[in-house]
Parts: sequence; C-alpha cells; structure tokens
Amino acid sequence: MTSSNTNTIPNVPFTLNKYHVSEEYGFLLPLPRTDLPEYYQPWMKIARNLTDLIEAHTLRNEVNKLPLLDPGYLQGHRELRLARMALSFITMGYVWQEGEHGIVKTLPRNLAIPYCALSRLLGLPPILVHADGALSNWKKKNPSGPMEIENLDLIVCLPGGDSFKGFFLVTLLVELAAVPGIKAMAAVINAVLECDDRSLKRALEDLASSIQSMTEALKQMHAHVDPATFYGMIRIFLSGWRDNSSMPEGLVYEGVQEDPLQYSGGSAAQSSVLHCFDELLGVRHGKDSAAFLSRMRDYMPSSHKQLVLDISAGPSLRHYVLDVGKPELTGAFNGCVAQLVALRNYHIVVVSRFITVPAARVRERRSRAEPSAEILTRAPSSLEERGTGGSGVMSFLKSVRDTTKEAAIPWDGNKTPTA
Repeated sequence: MTSSNTNTIPNVPFTLNKYHVSEEYGFLLPLPRTDLPEYYQPWMKIARNLTDLIEAHTLRNEVNKLPLLDPGYLQGHRELRLARMALSFITMGYVWQEGEHGIVKTLPRNLAIPYCALSRLLGLPPILVHADGALSNWKKKNPSGPMEIENLDLIVCLPGGDSFKGFFLVTLLVELAAVPGIKAMAAVINAVLECDDRSLKRALEDLASSIQSMTEALKQMHAHVDPATFYGMIRIFLSGWRDNSSMPEGLVYEGVQEDPLQYSGGSAAQSSVLHCFDELLGVRHGKDSAAFLSRMRDYMPSSHKQLVLDISAGPSLRHYVLDVGKPELTGAFNGCVAQLVALRNYHIVVVSRFITVPAARVRERRSRAEPSAEILTRAPSSLEERGTGGSGVMSFLKSVRDTTKEAAIPWDGNKTPTA
C-alpha cells in the first residue's frame, strides 16, 4: 500500500465483489463445473484418462487425433474455466509424457488453437497455472458434506496417484484457510479509510489468525504427499518452458504463432493471497524476488491481479499505524507480520522435505552411477533445486521470508512505535 493519500480505493465501504472474490470461497472458483456439453467430450474423455494414457505412452497419439473444436459454444465463466483447465492438463501431459529427454517442441494445432483462444478470453497464459490446478480443479464427494480433504476430490489428475491429489487438495485448503483473512483485509482497508482504530485492531487480529490457519493447513502436506513421488514424478508435469534447460527455446503453439513461446510452470507464487497480504502490510521484497513475483501476477485471473494492484495503490496501512502511534495497533500489525514470517518459515520446511532433501539423494545416487528403479531417480535433472515456476526455490523463499521480517514496526512494547 502506498504512503500517499491519493489512492485507487476511495469508496467506503471497500468490497471484494468486483474482483470475483467469494465471501465463502475466497479466490477459489465456487462450485466448479465438472463436465462439458457433448460437443466438447473429446477433450473431457482425454482429460479424465490422462494418467492411464501417459503411463501407456499413448497420450500424444490420442491428442493428435482430436478434432479442432470451436470454444465459441461454451457458455458462462465456469464452462470456460473447466474447458481451459482440461486443455491445460492435457498440454502438460502432452509435453512431458516421455520426461525431460523425450520432449516435443510443438503443441499441435487442434490443441493449441482452442487452448490459446480460451486463455485469451480468461486473461491467462496458455500453460497450467495455480488458478487451474488449485482454484478450479475441485469437487465435493458428498455435495452436502464439509470442505475437508476426506470429502474433496480433483476433477482432473496427472500421474502421481494419491500424492498428486493430496498436493492440490492441501493447496486448496491453504487457500480456504485464507478466506477469513481476505475478508479481514477488506475490513482493514475500510478501517484505515474511516480512521476507525477499534475496527482496525480487530481486523488485524482476524488477519493474523487466518494466516496462522494457513500454516496449519499447509502442515497437512506431510500426511497426504509422498516426497519421493512429488519430486520424482509430479514436479515435471507442473514445469514450464521458461528458465528450463530442458526446453531452452520454449514451445511452438502450432496455428497460433510460428516462433516458440516461453511460459513459467505452476507456482505457489501465482496465488493471489500472499501478494495481497504483502501489499497490505507493506512488505517490500528484494529486486530479483520482486521481479519474479511481479511476473507471476500475469499468471493470475485478471480480476485477482487487479485486486493486488489496487491494494498496492491504496492508502498505506503501515504508515497509518505509525502515524497513529498506538501500541495496540502496532502490536496487532506486527502480529500479522509475525504470522506471515511463520508461514514462510514453514513453507521453507516443506520445500526442504519435498525438494531439497530428495534432490540431494538423487545427486548422491547419480554420482555413484547406481542403477535404480526408485521413483526418485526419474526426477528431471533440470529441476534440481528449482521451483516449477523456474525460480531458485530455496534462495527465493529465504529472501522473501527475510524481507517480510523487515515490514515489522520497531517497538519495545512500551514506547511509541518508530519507523
């Protein structure tokens, strides 16, 4: 948030409605469609059978036989999202079916043309993004049951079995845990605009509690995802064709553009939640990390990206708390920062278990030239120590954790807070 009194959020009350953010589901797509009309069943038939087709090494053959379908008959936002999601998953399977050593350089026109058309309509790049895998790829087993992992399932899957499902469902639960914080964020903005310190303190406490719940939700990753399966099998299907030595030139989308295009793979950095919280709390990341995060905003639904930008251009919460100088507000503000640091610390723990440690084991086996059928050894060498979005994952996470700490307002608990 800016320190200027000039901002793009002048109206009170500020609401989330125009950003397509749900009071119940946050950034998740509420109640996604699970099937498309008969005309589009060729897409859905392949999407529902991706794992079997990939494991049989027949996905590319099936995709090459697809008719060129016109996405213009799709109706409504949910149908558009499901169709794009199906084509996103098919694309990842098509590119990575044979691992890093059997990559195709061209996406066939019967897939590329409708995929790029749908992506343009939705303001997203033609590659699998967080909004596909985590925000719109879910359904309840029992429609009247709770939003708990035992009652949730994915609409479309790639190889990885229960670990693949677990990875995306836990990610969904982290997004769901953020919902009270997203609502609190709107309350914080309104309280600052109205100079309502009592409401501001309460909203900041709600925000801190929500971030803590996100950390607790993230802990479920250990129970539902096997590190070897994630590292050796799942990650490659989430990888992109930018900053990836396996595909240095990118991917040609046949019938769309002759030159290859480069796009980053799926990444937690594409989630709008932490971008919003960073902007609200005035977190300022280092040059390289900030550039990567800024680029990841182009991988968000356009309305969600606009919310991040509007919060960034709005009145500065941090400066307001400093100007007011009330210890109780400073304590509540710093409580939010502390919980955000704790979440990022725990994310580092998760990445260490699921990427850093398995990467070390793979390097050890390769250095000994040990033959092994272990799933871990299937991991692509181009992704060692890197995130699927292309970042140097551990250095990036530590950098954003450290700059988050710096957002806290210096205060000893007694004296007036200082900048």
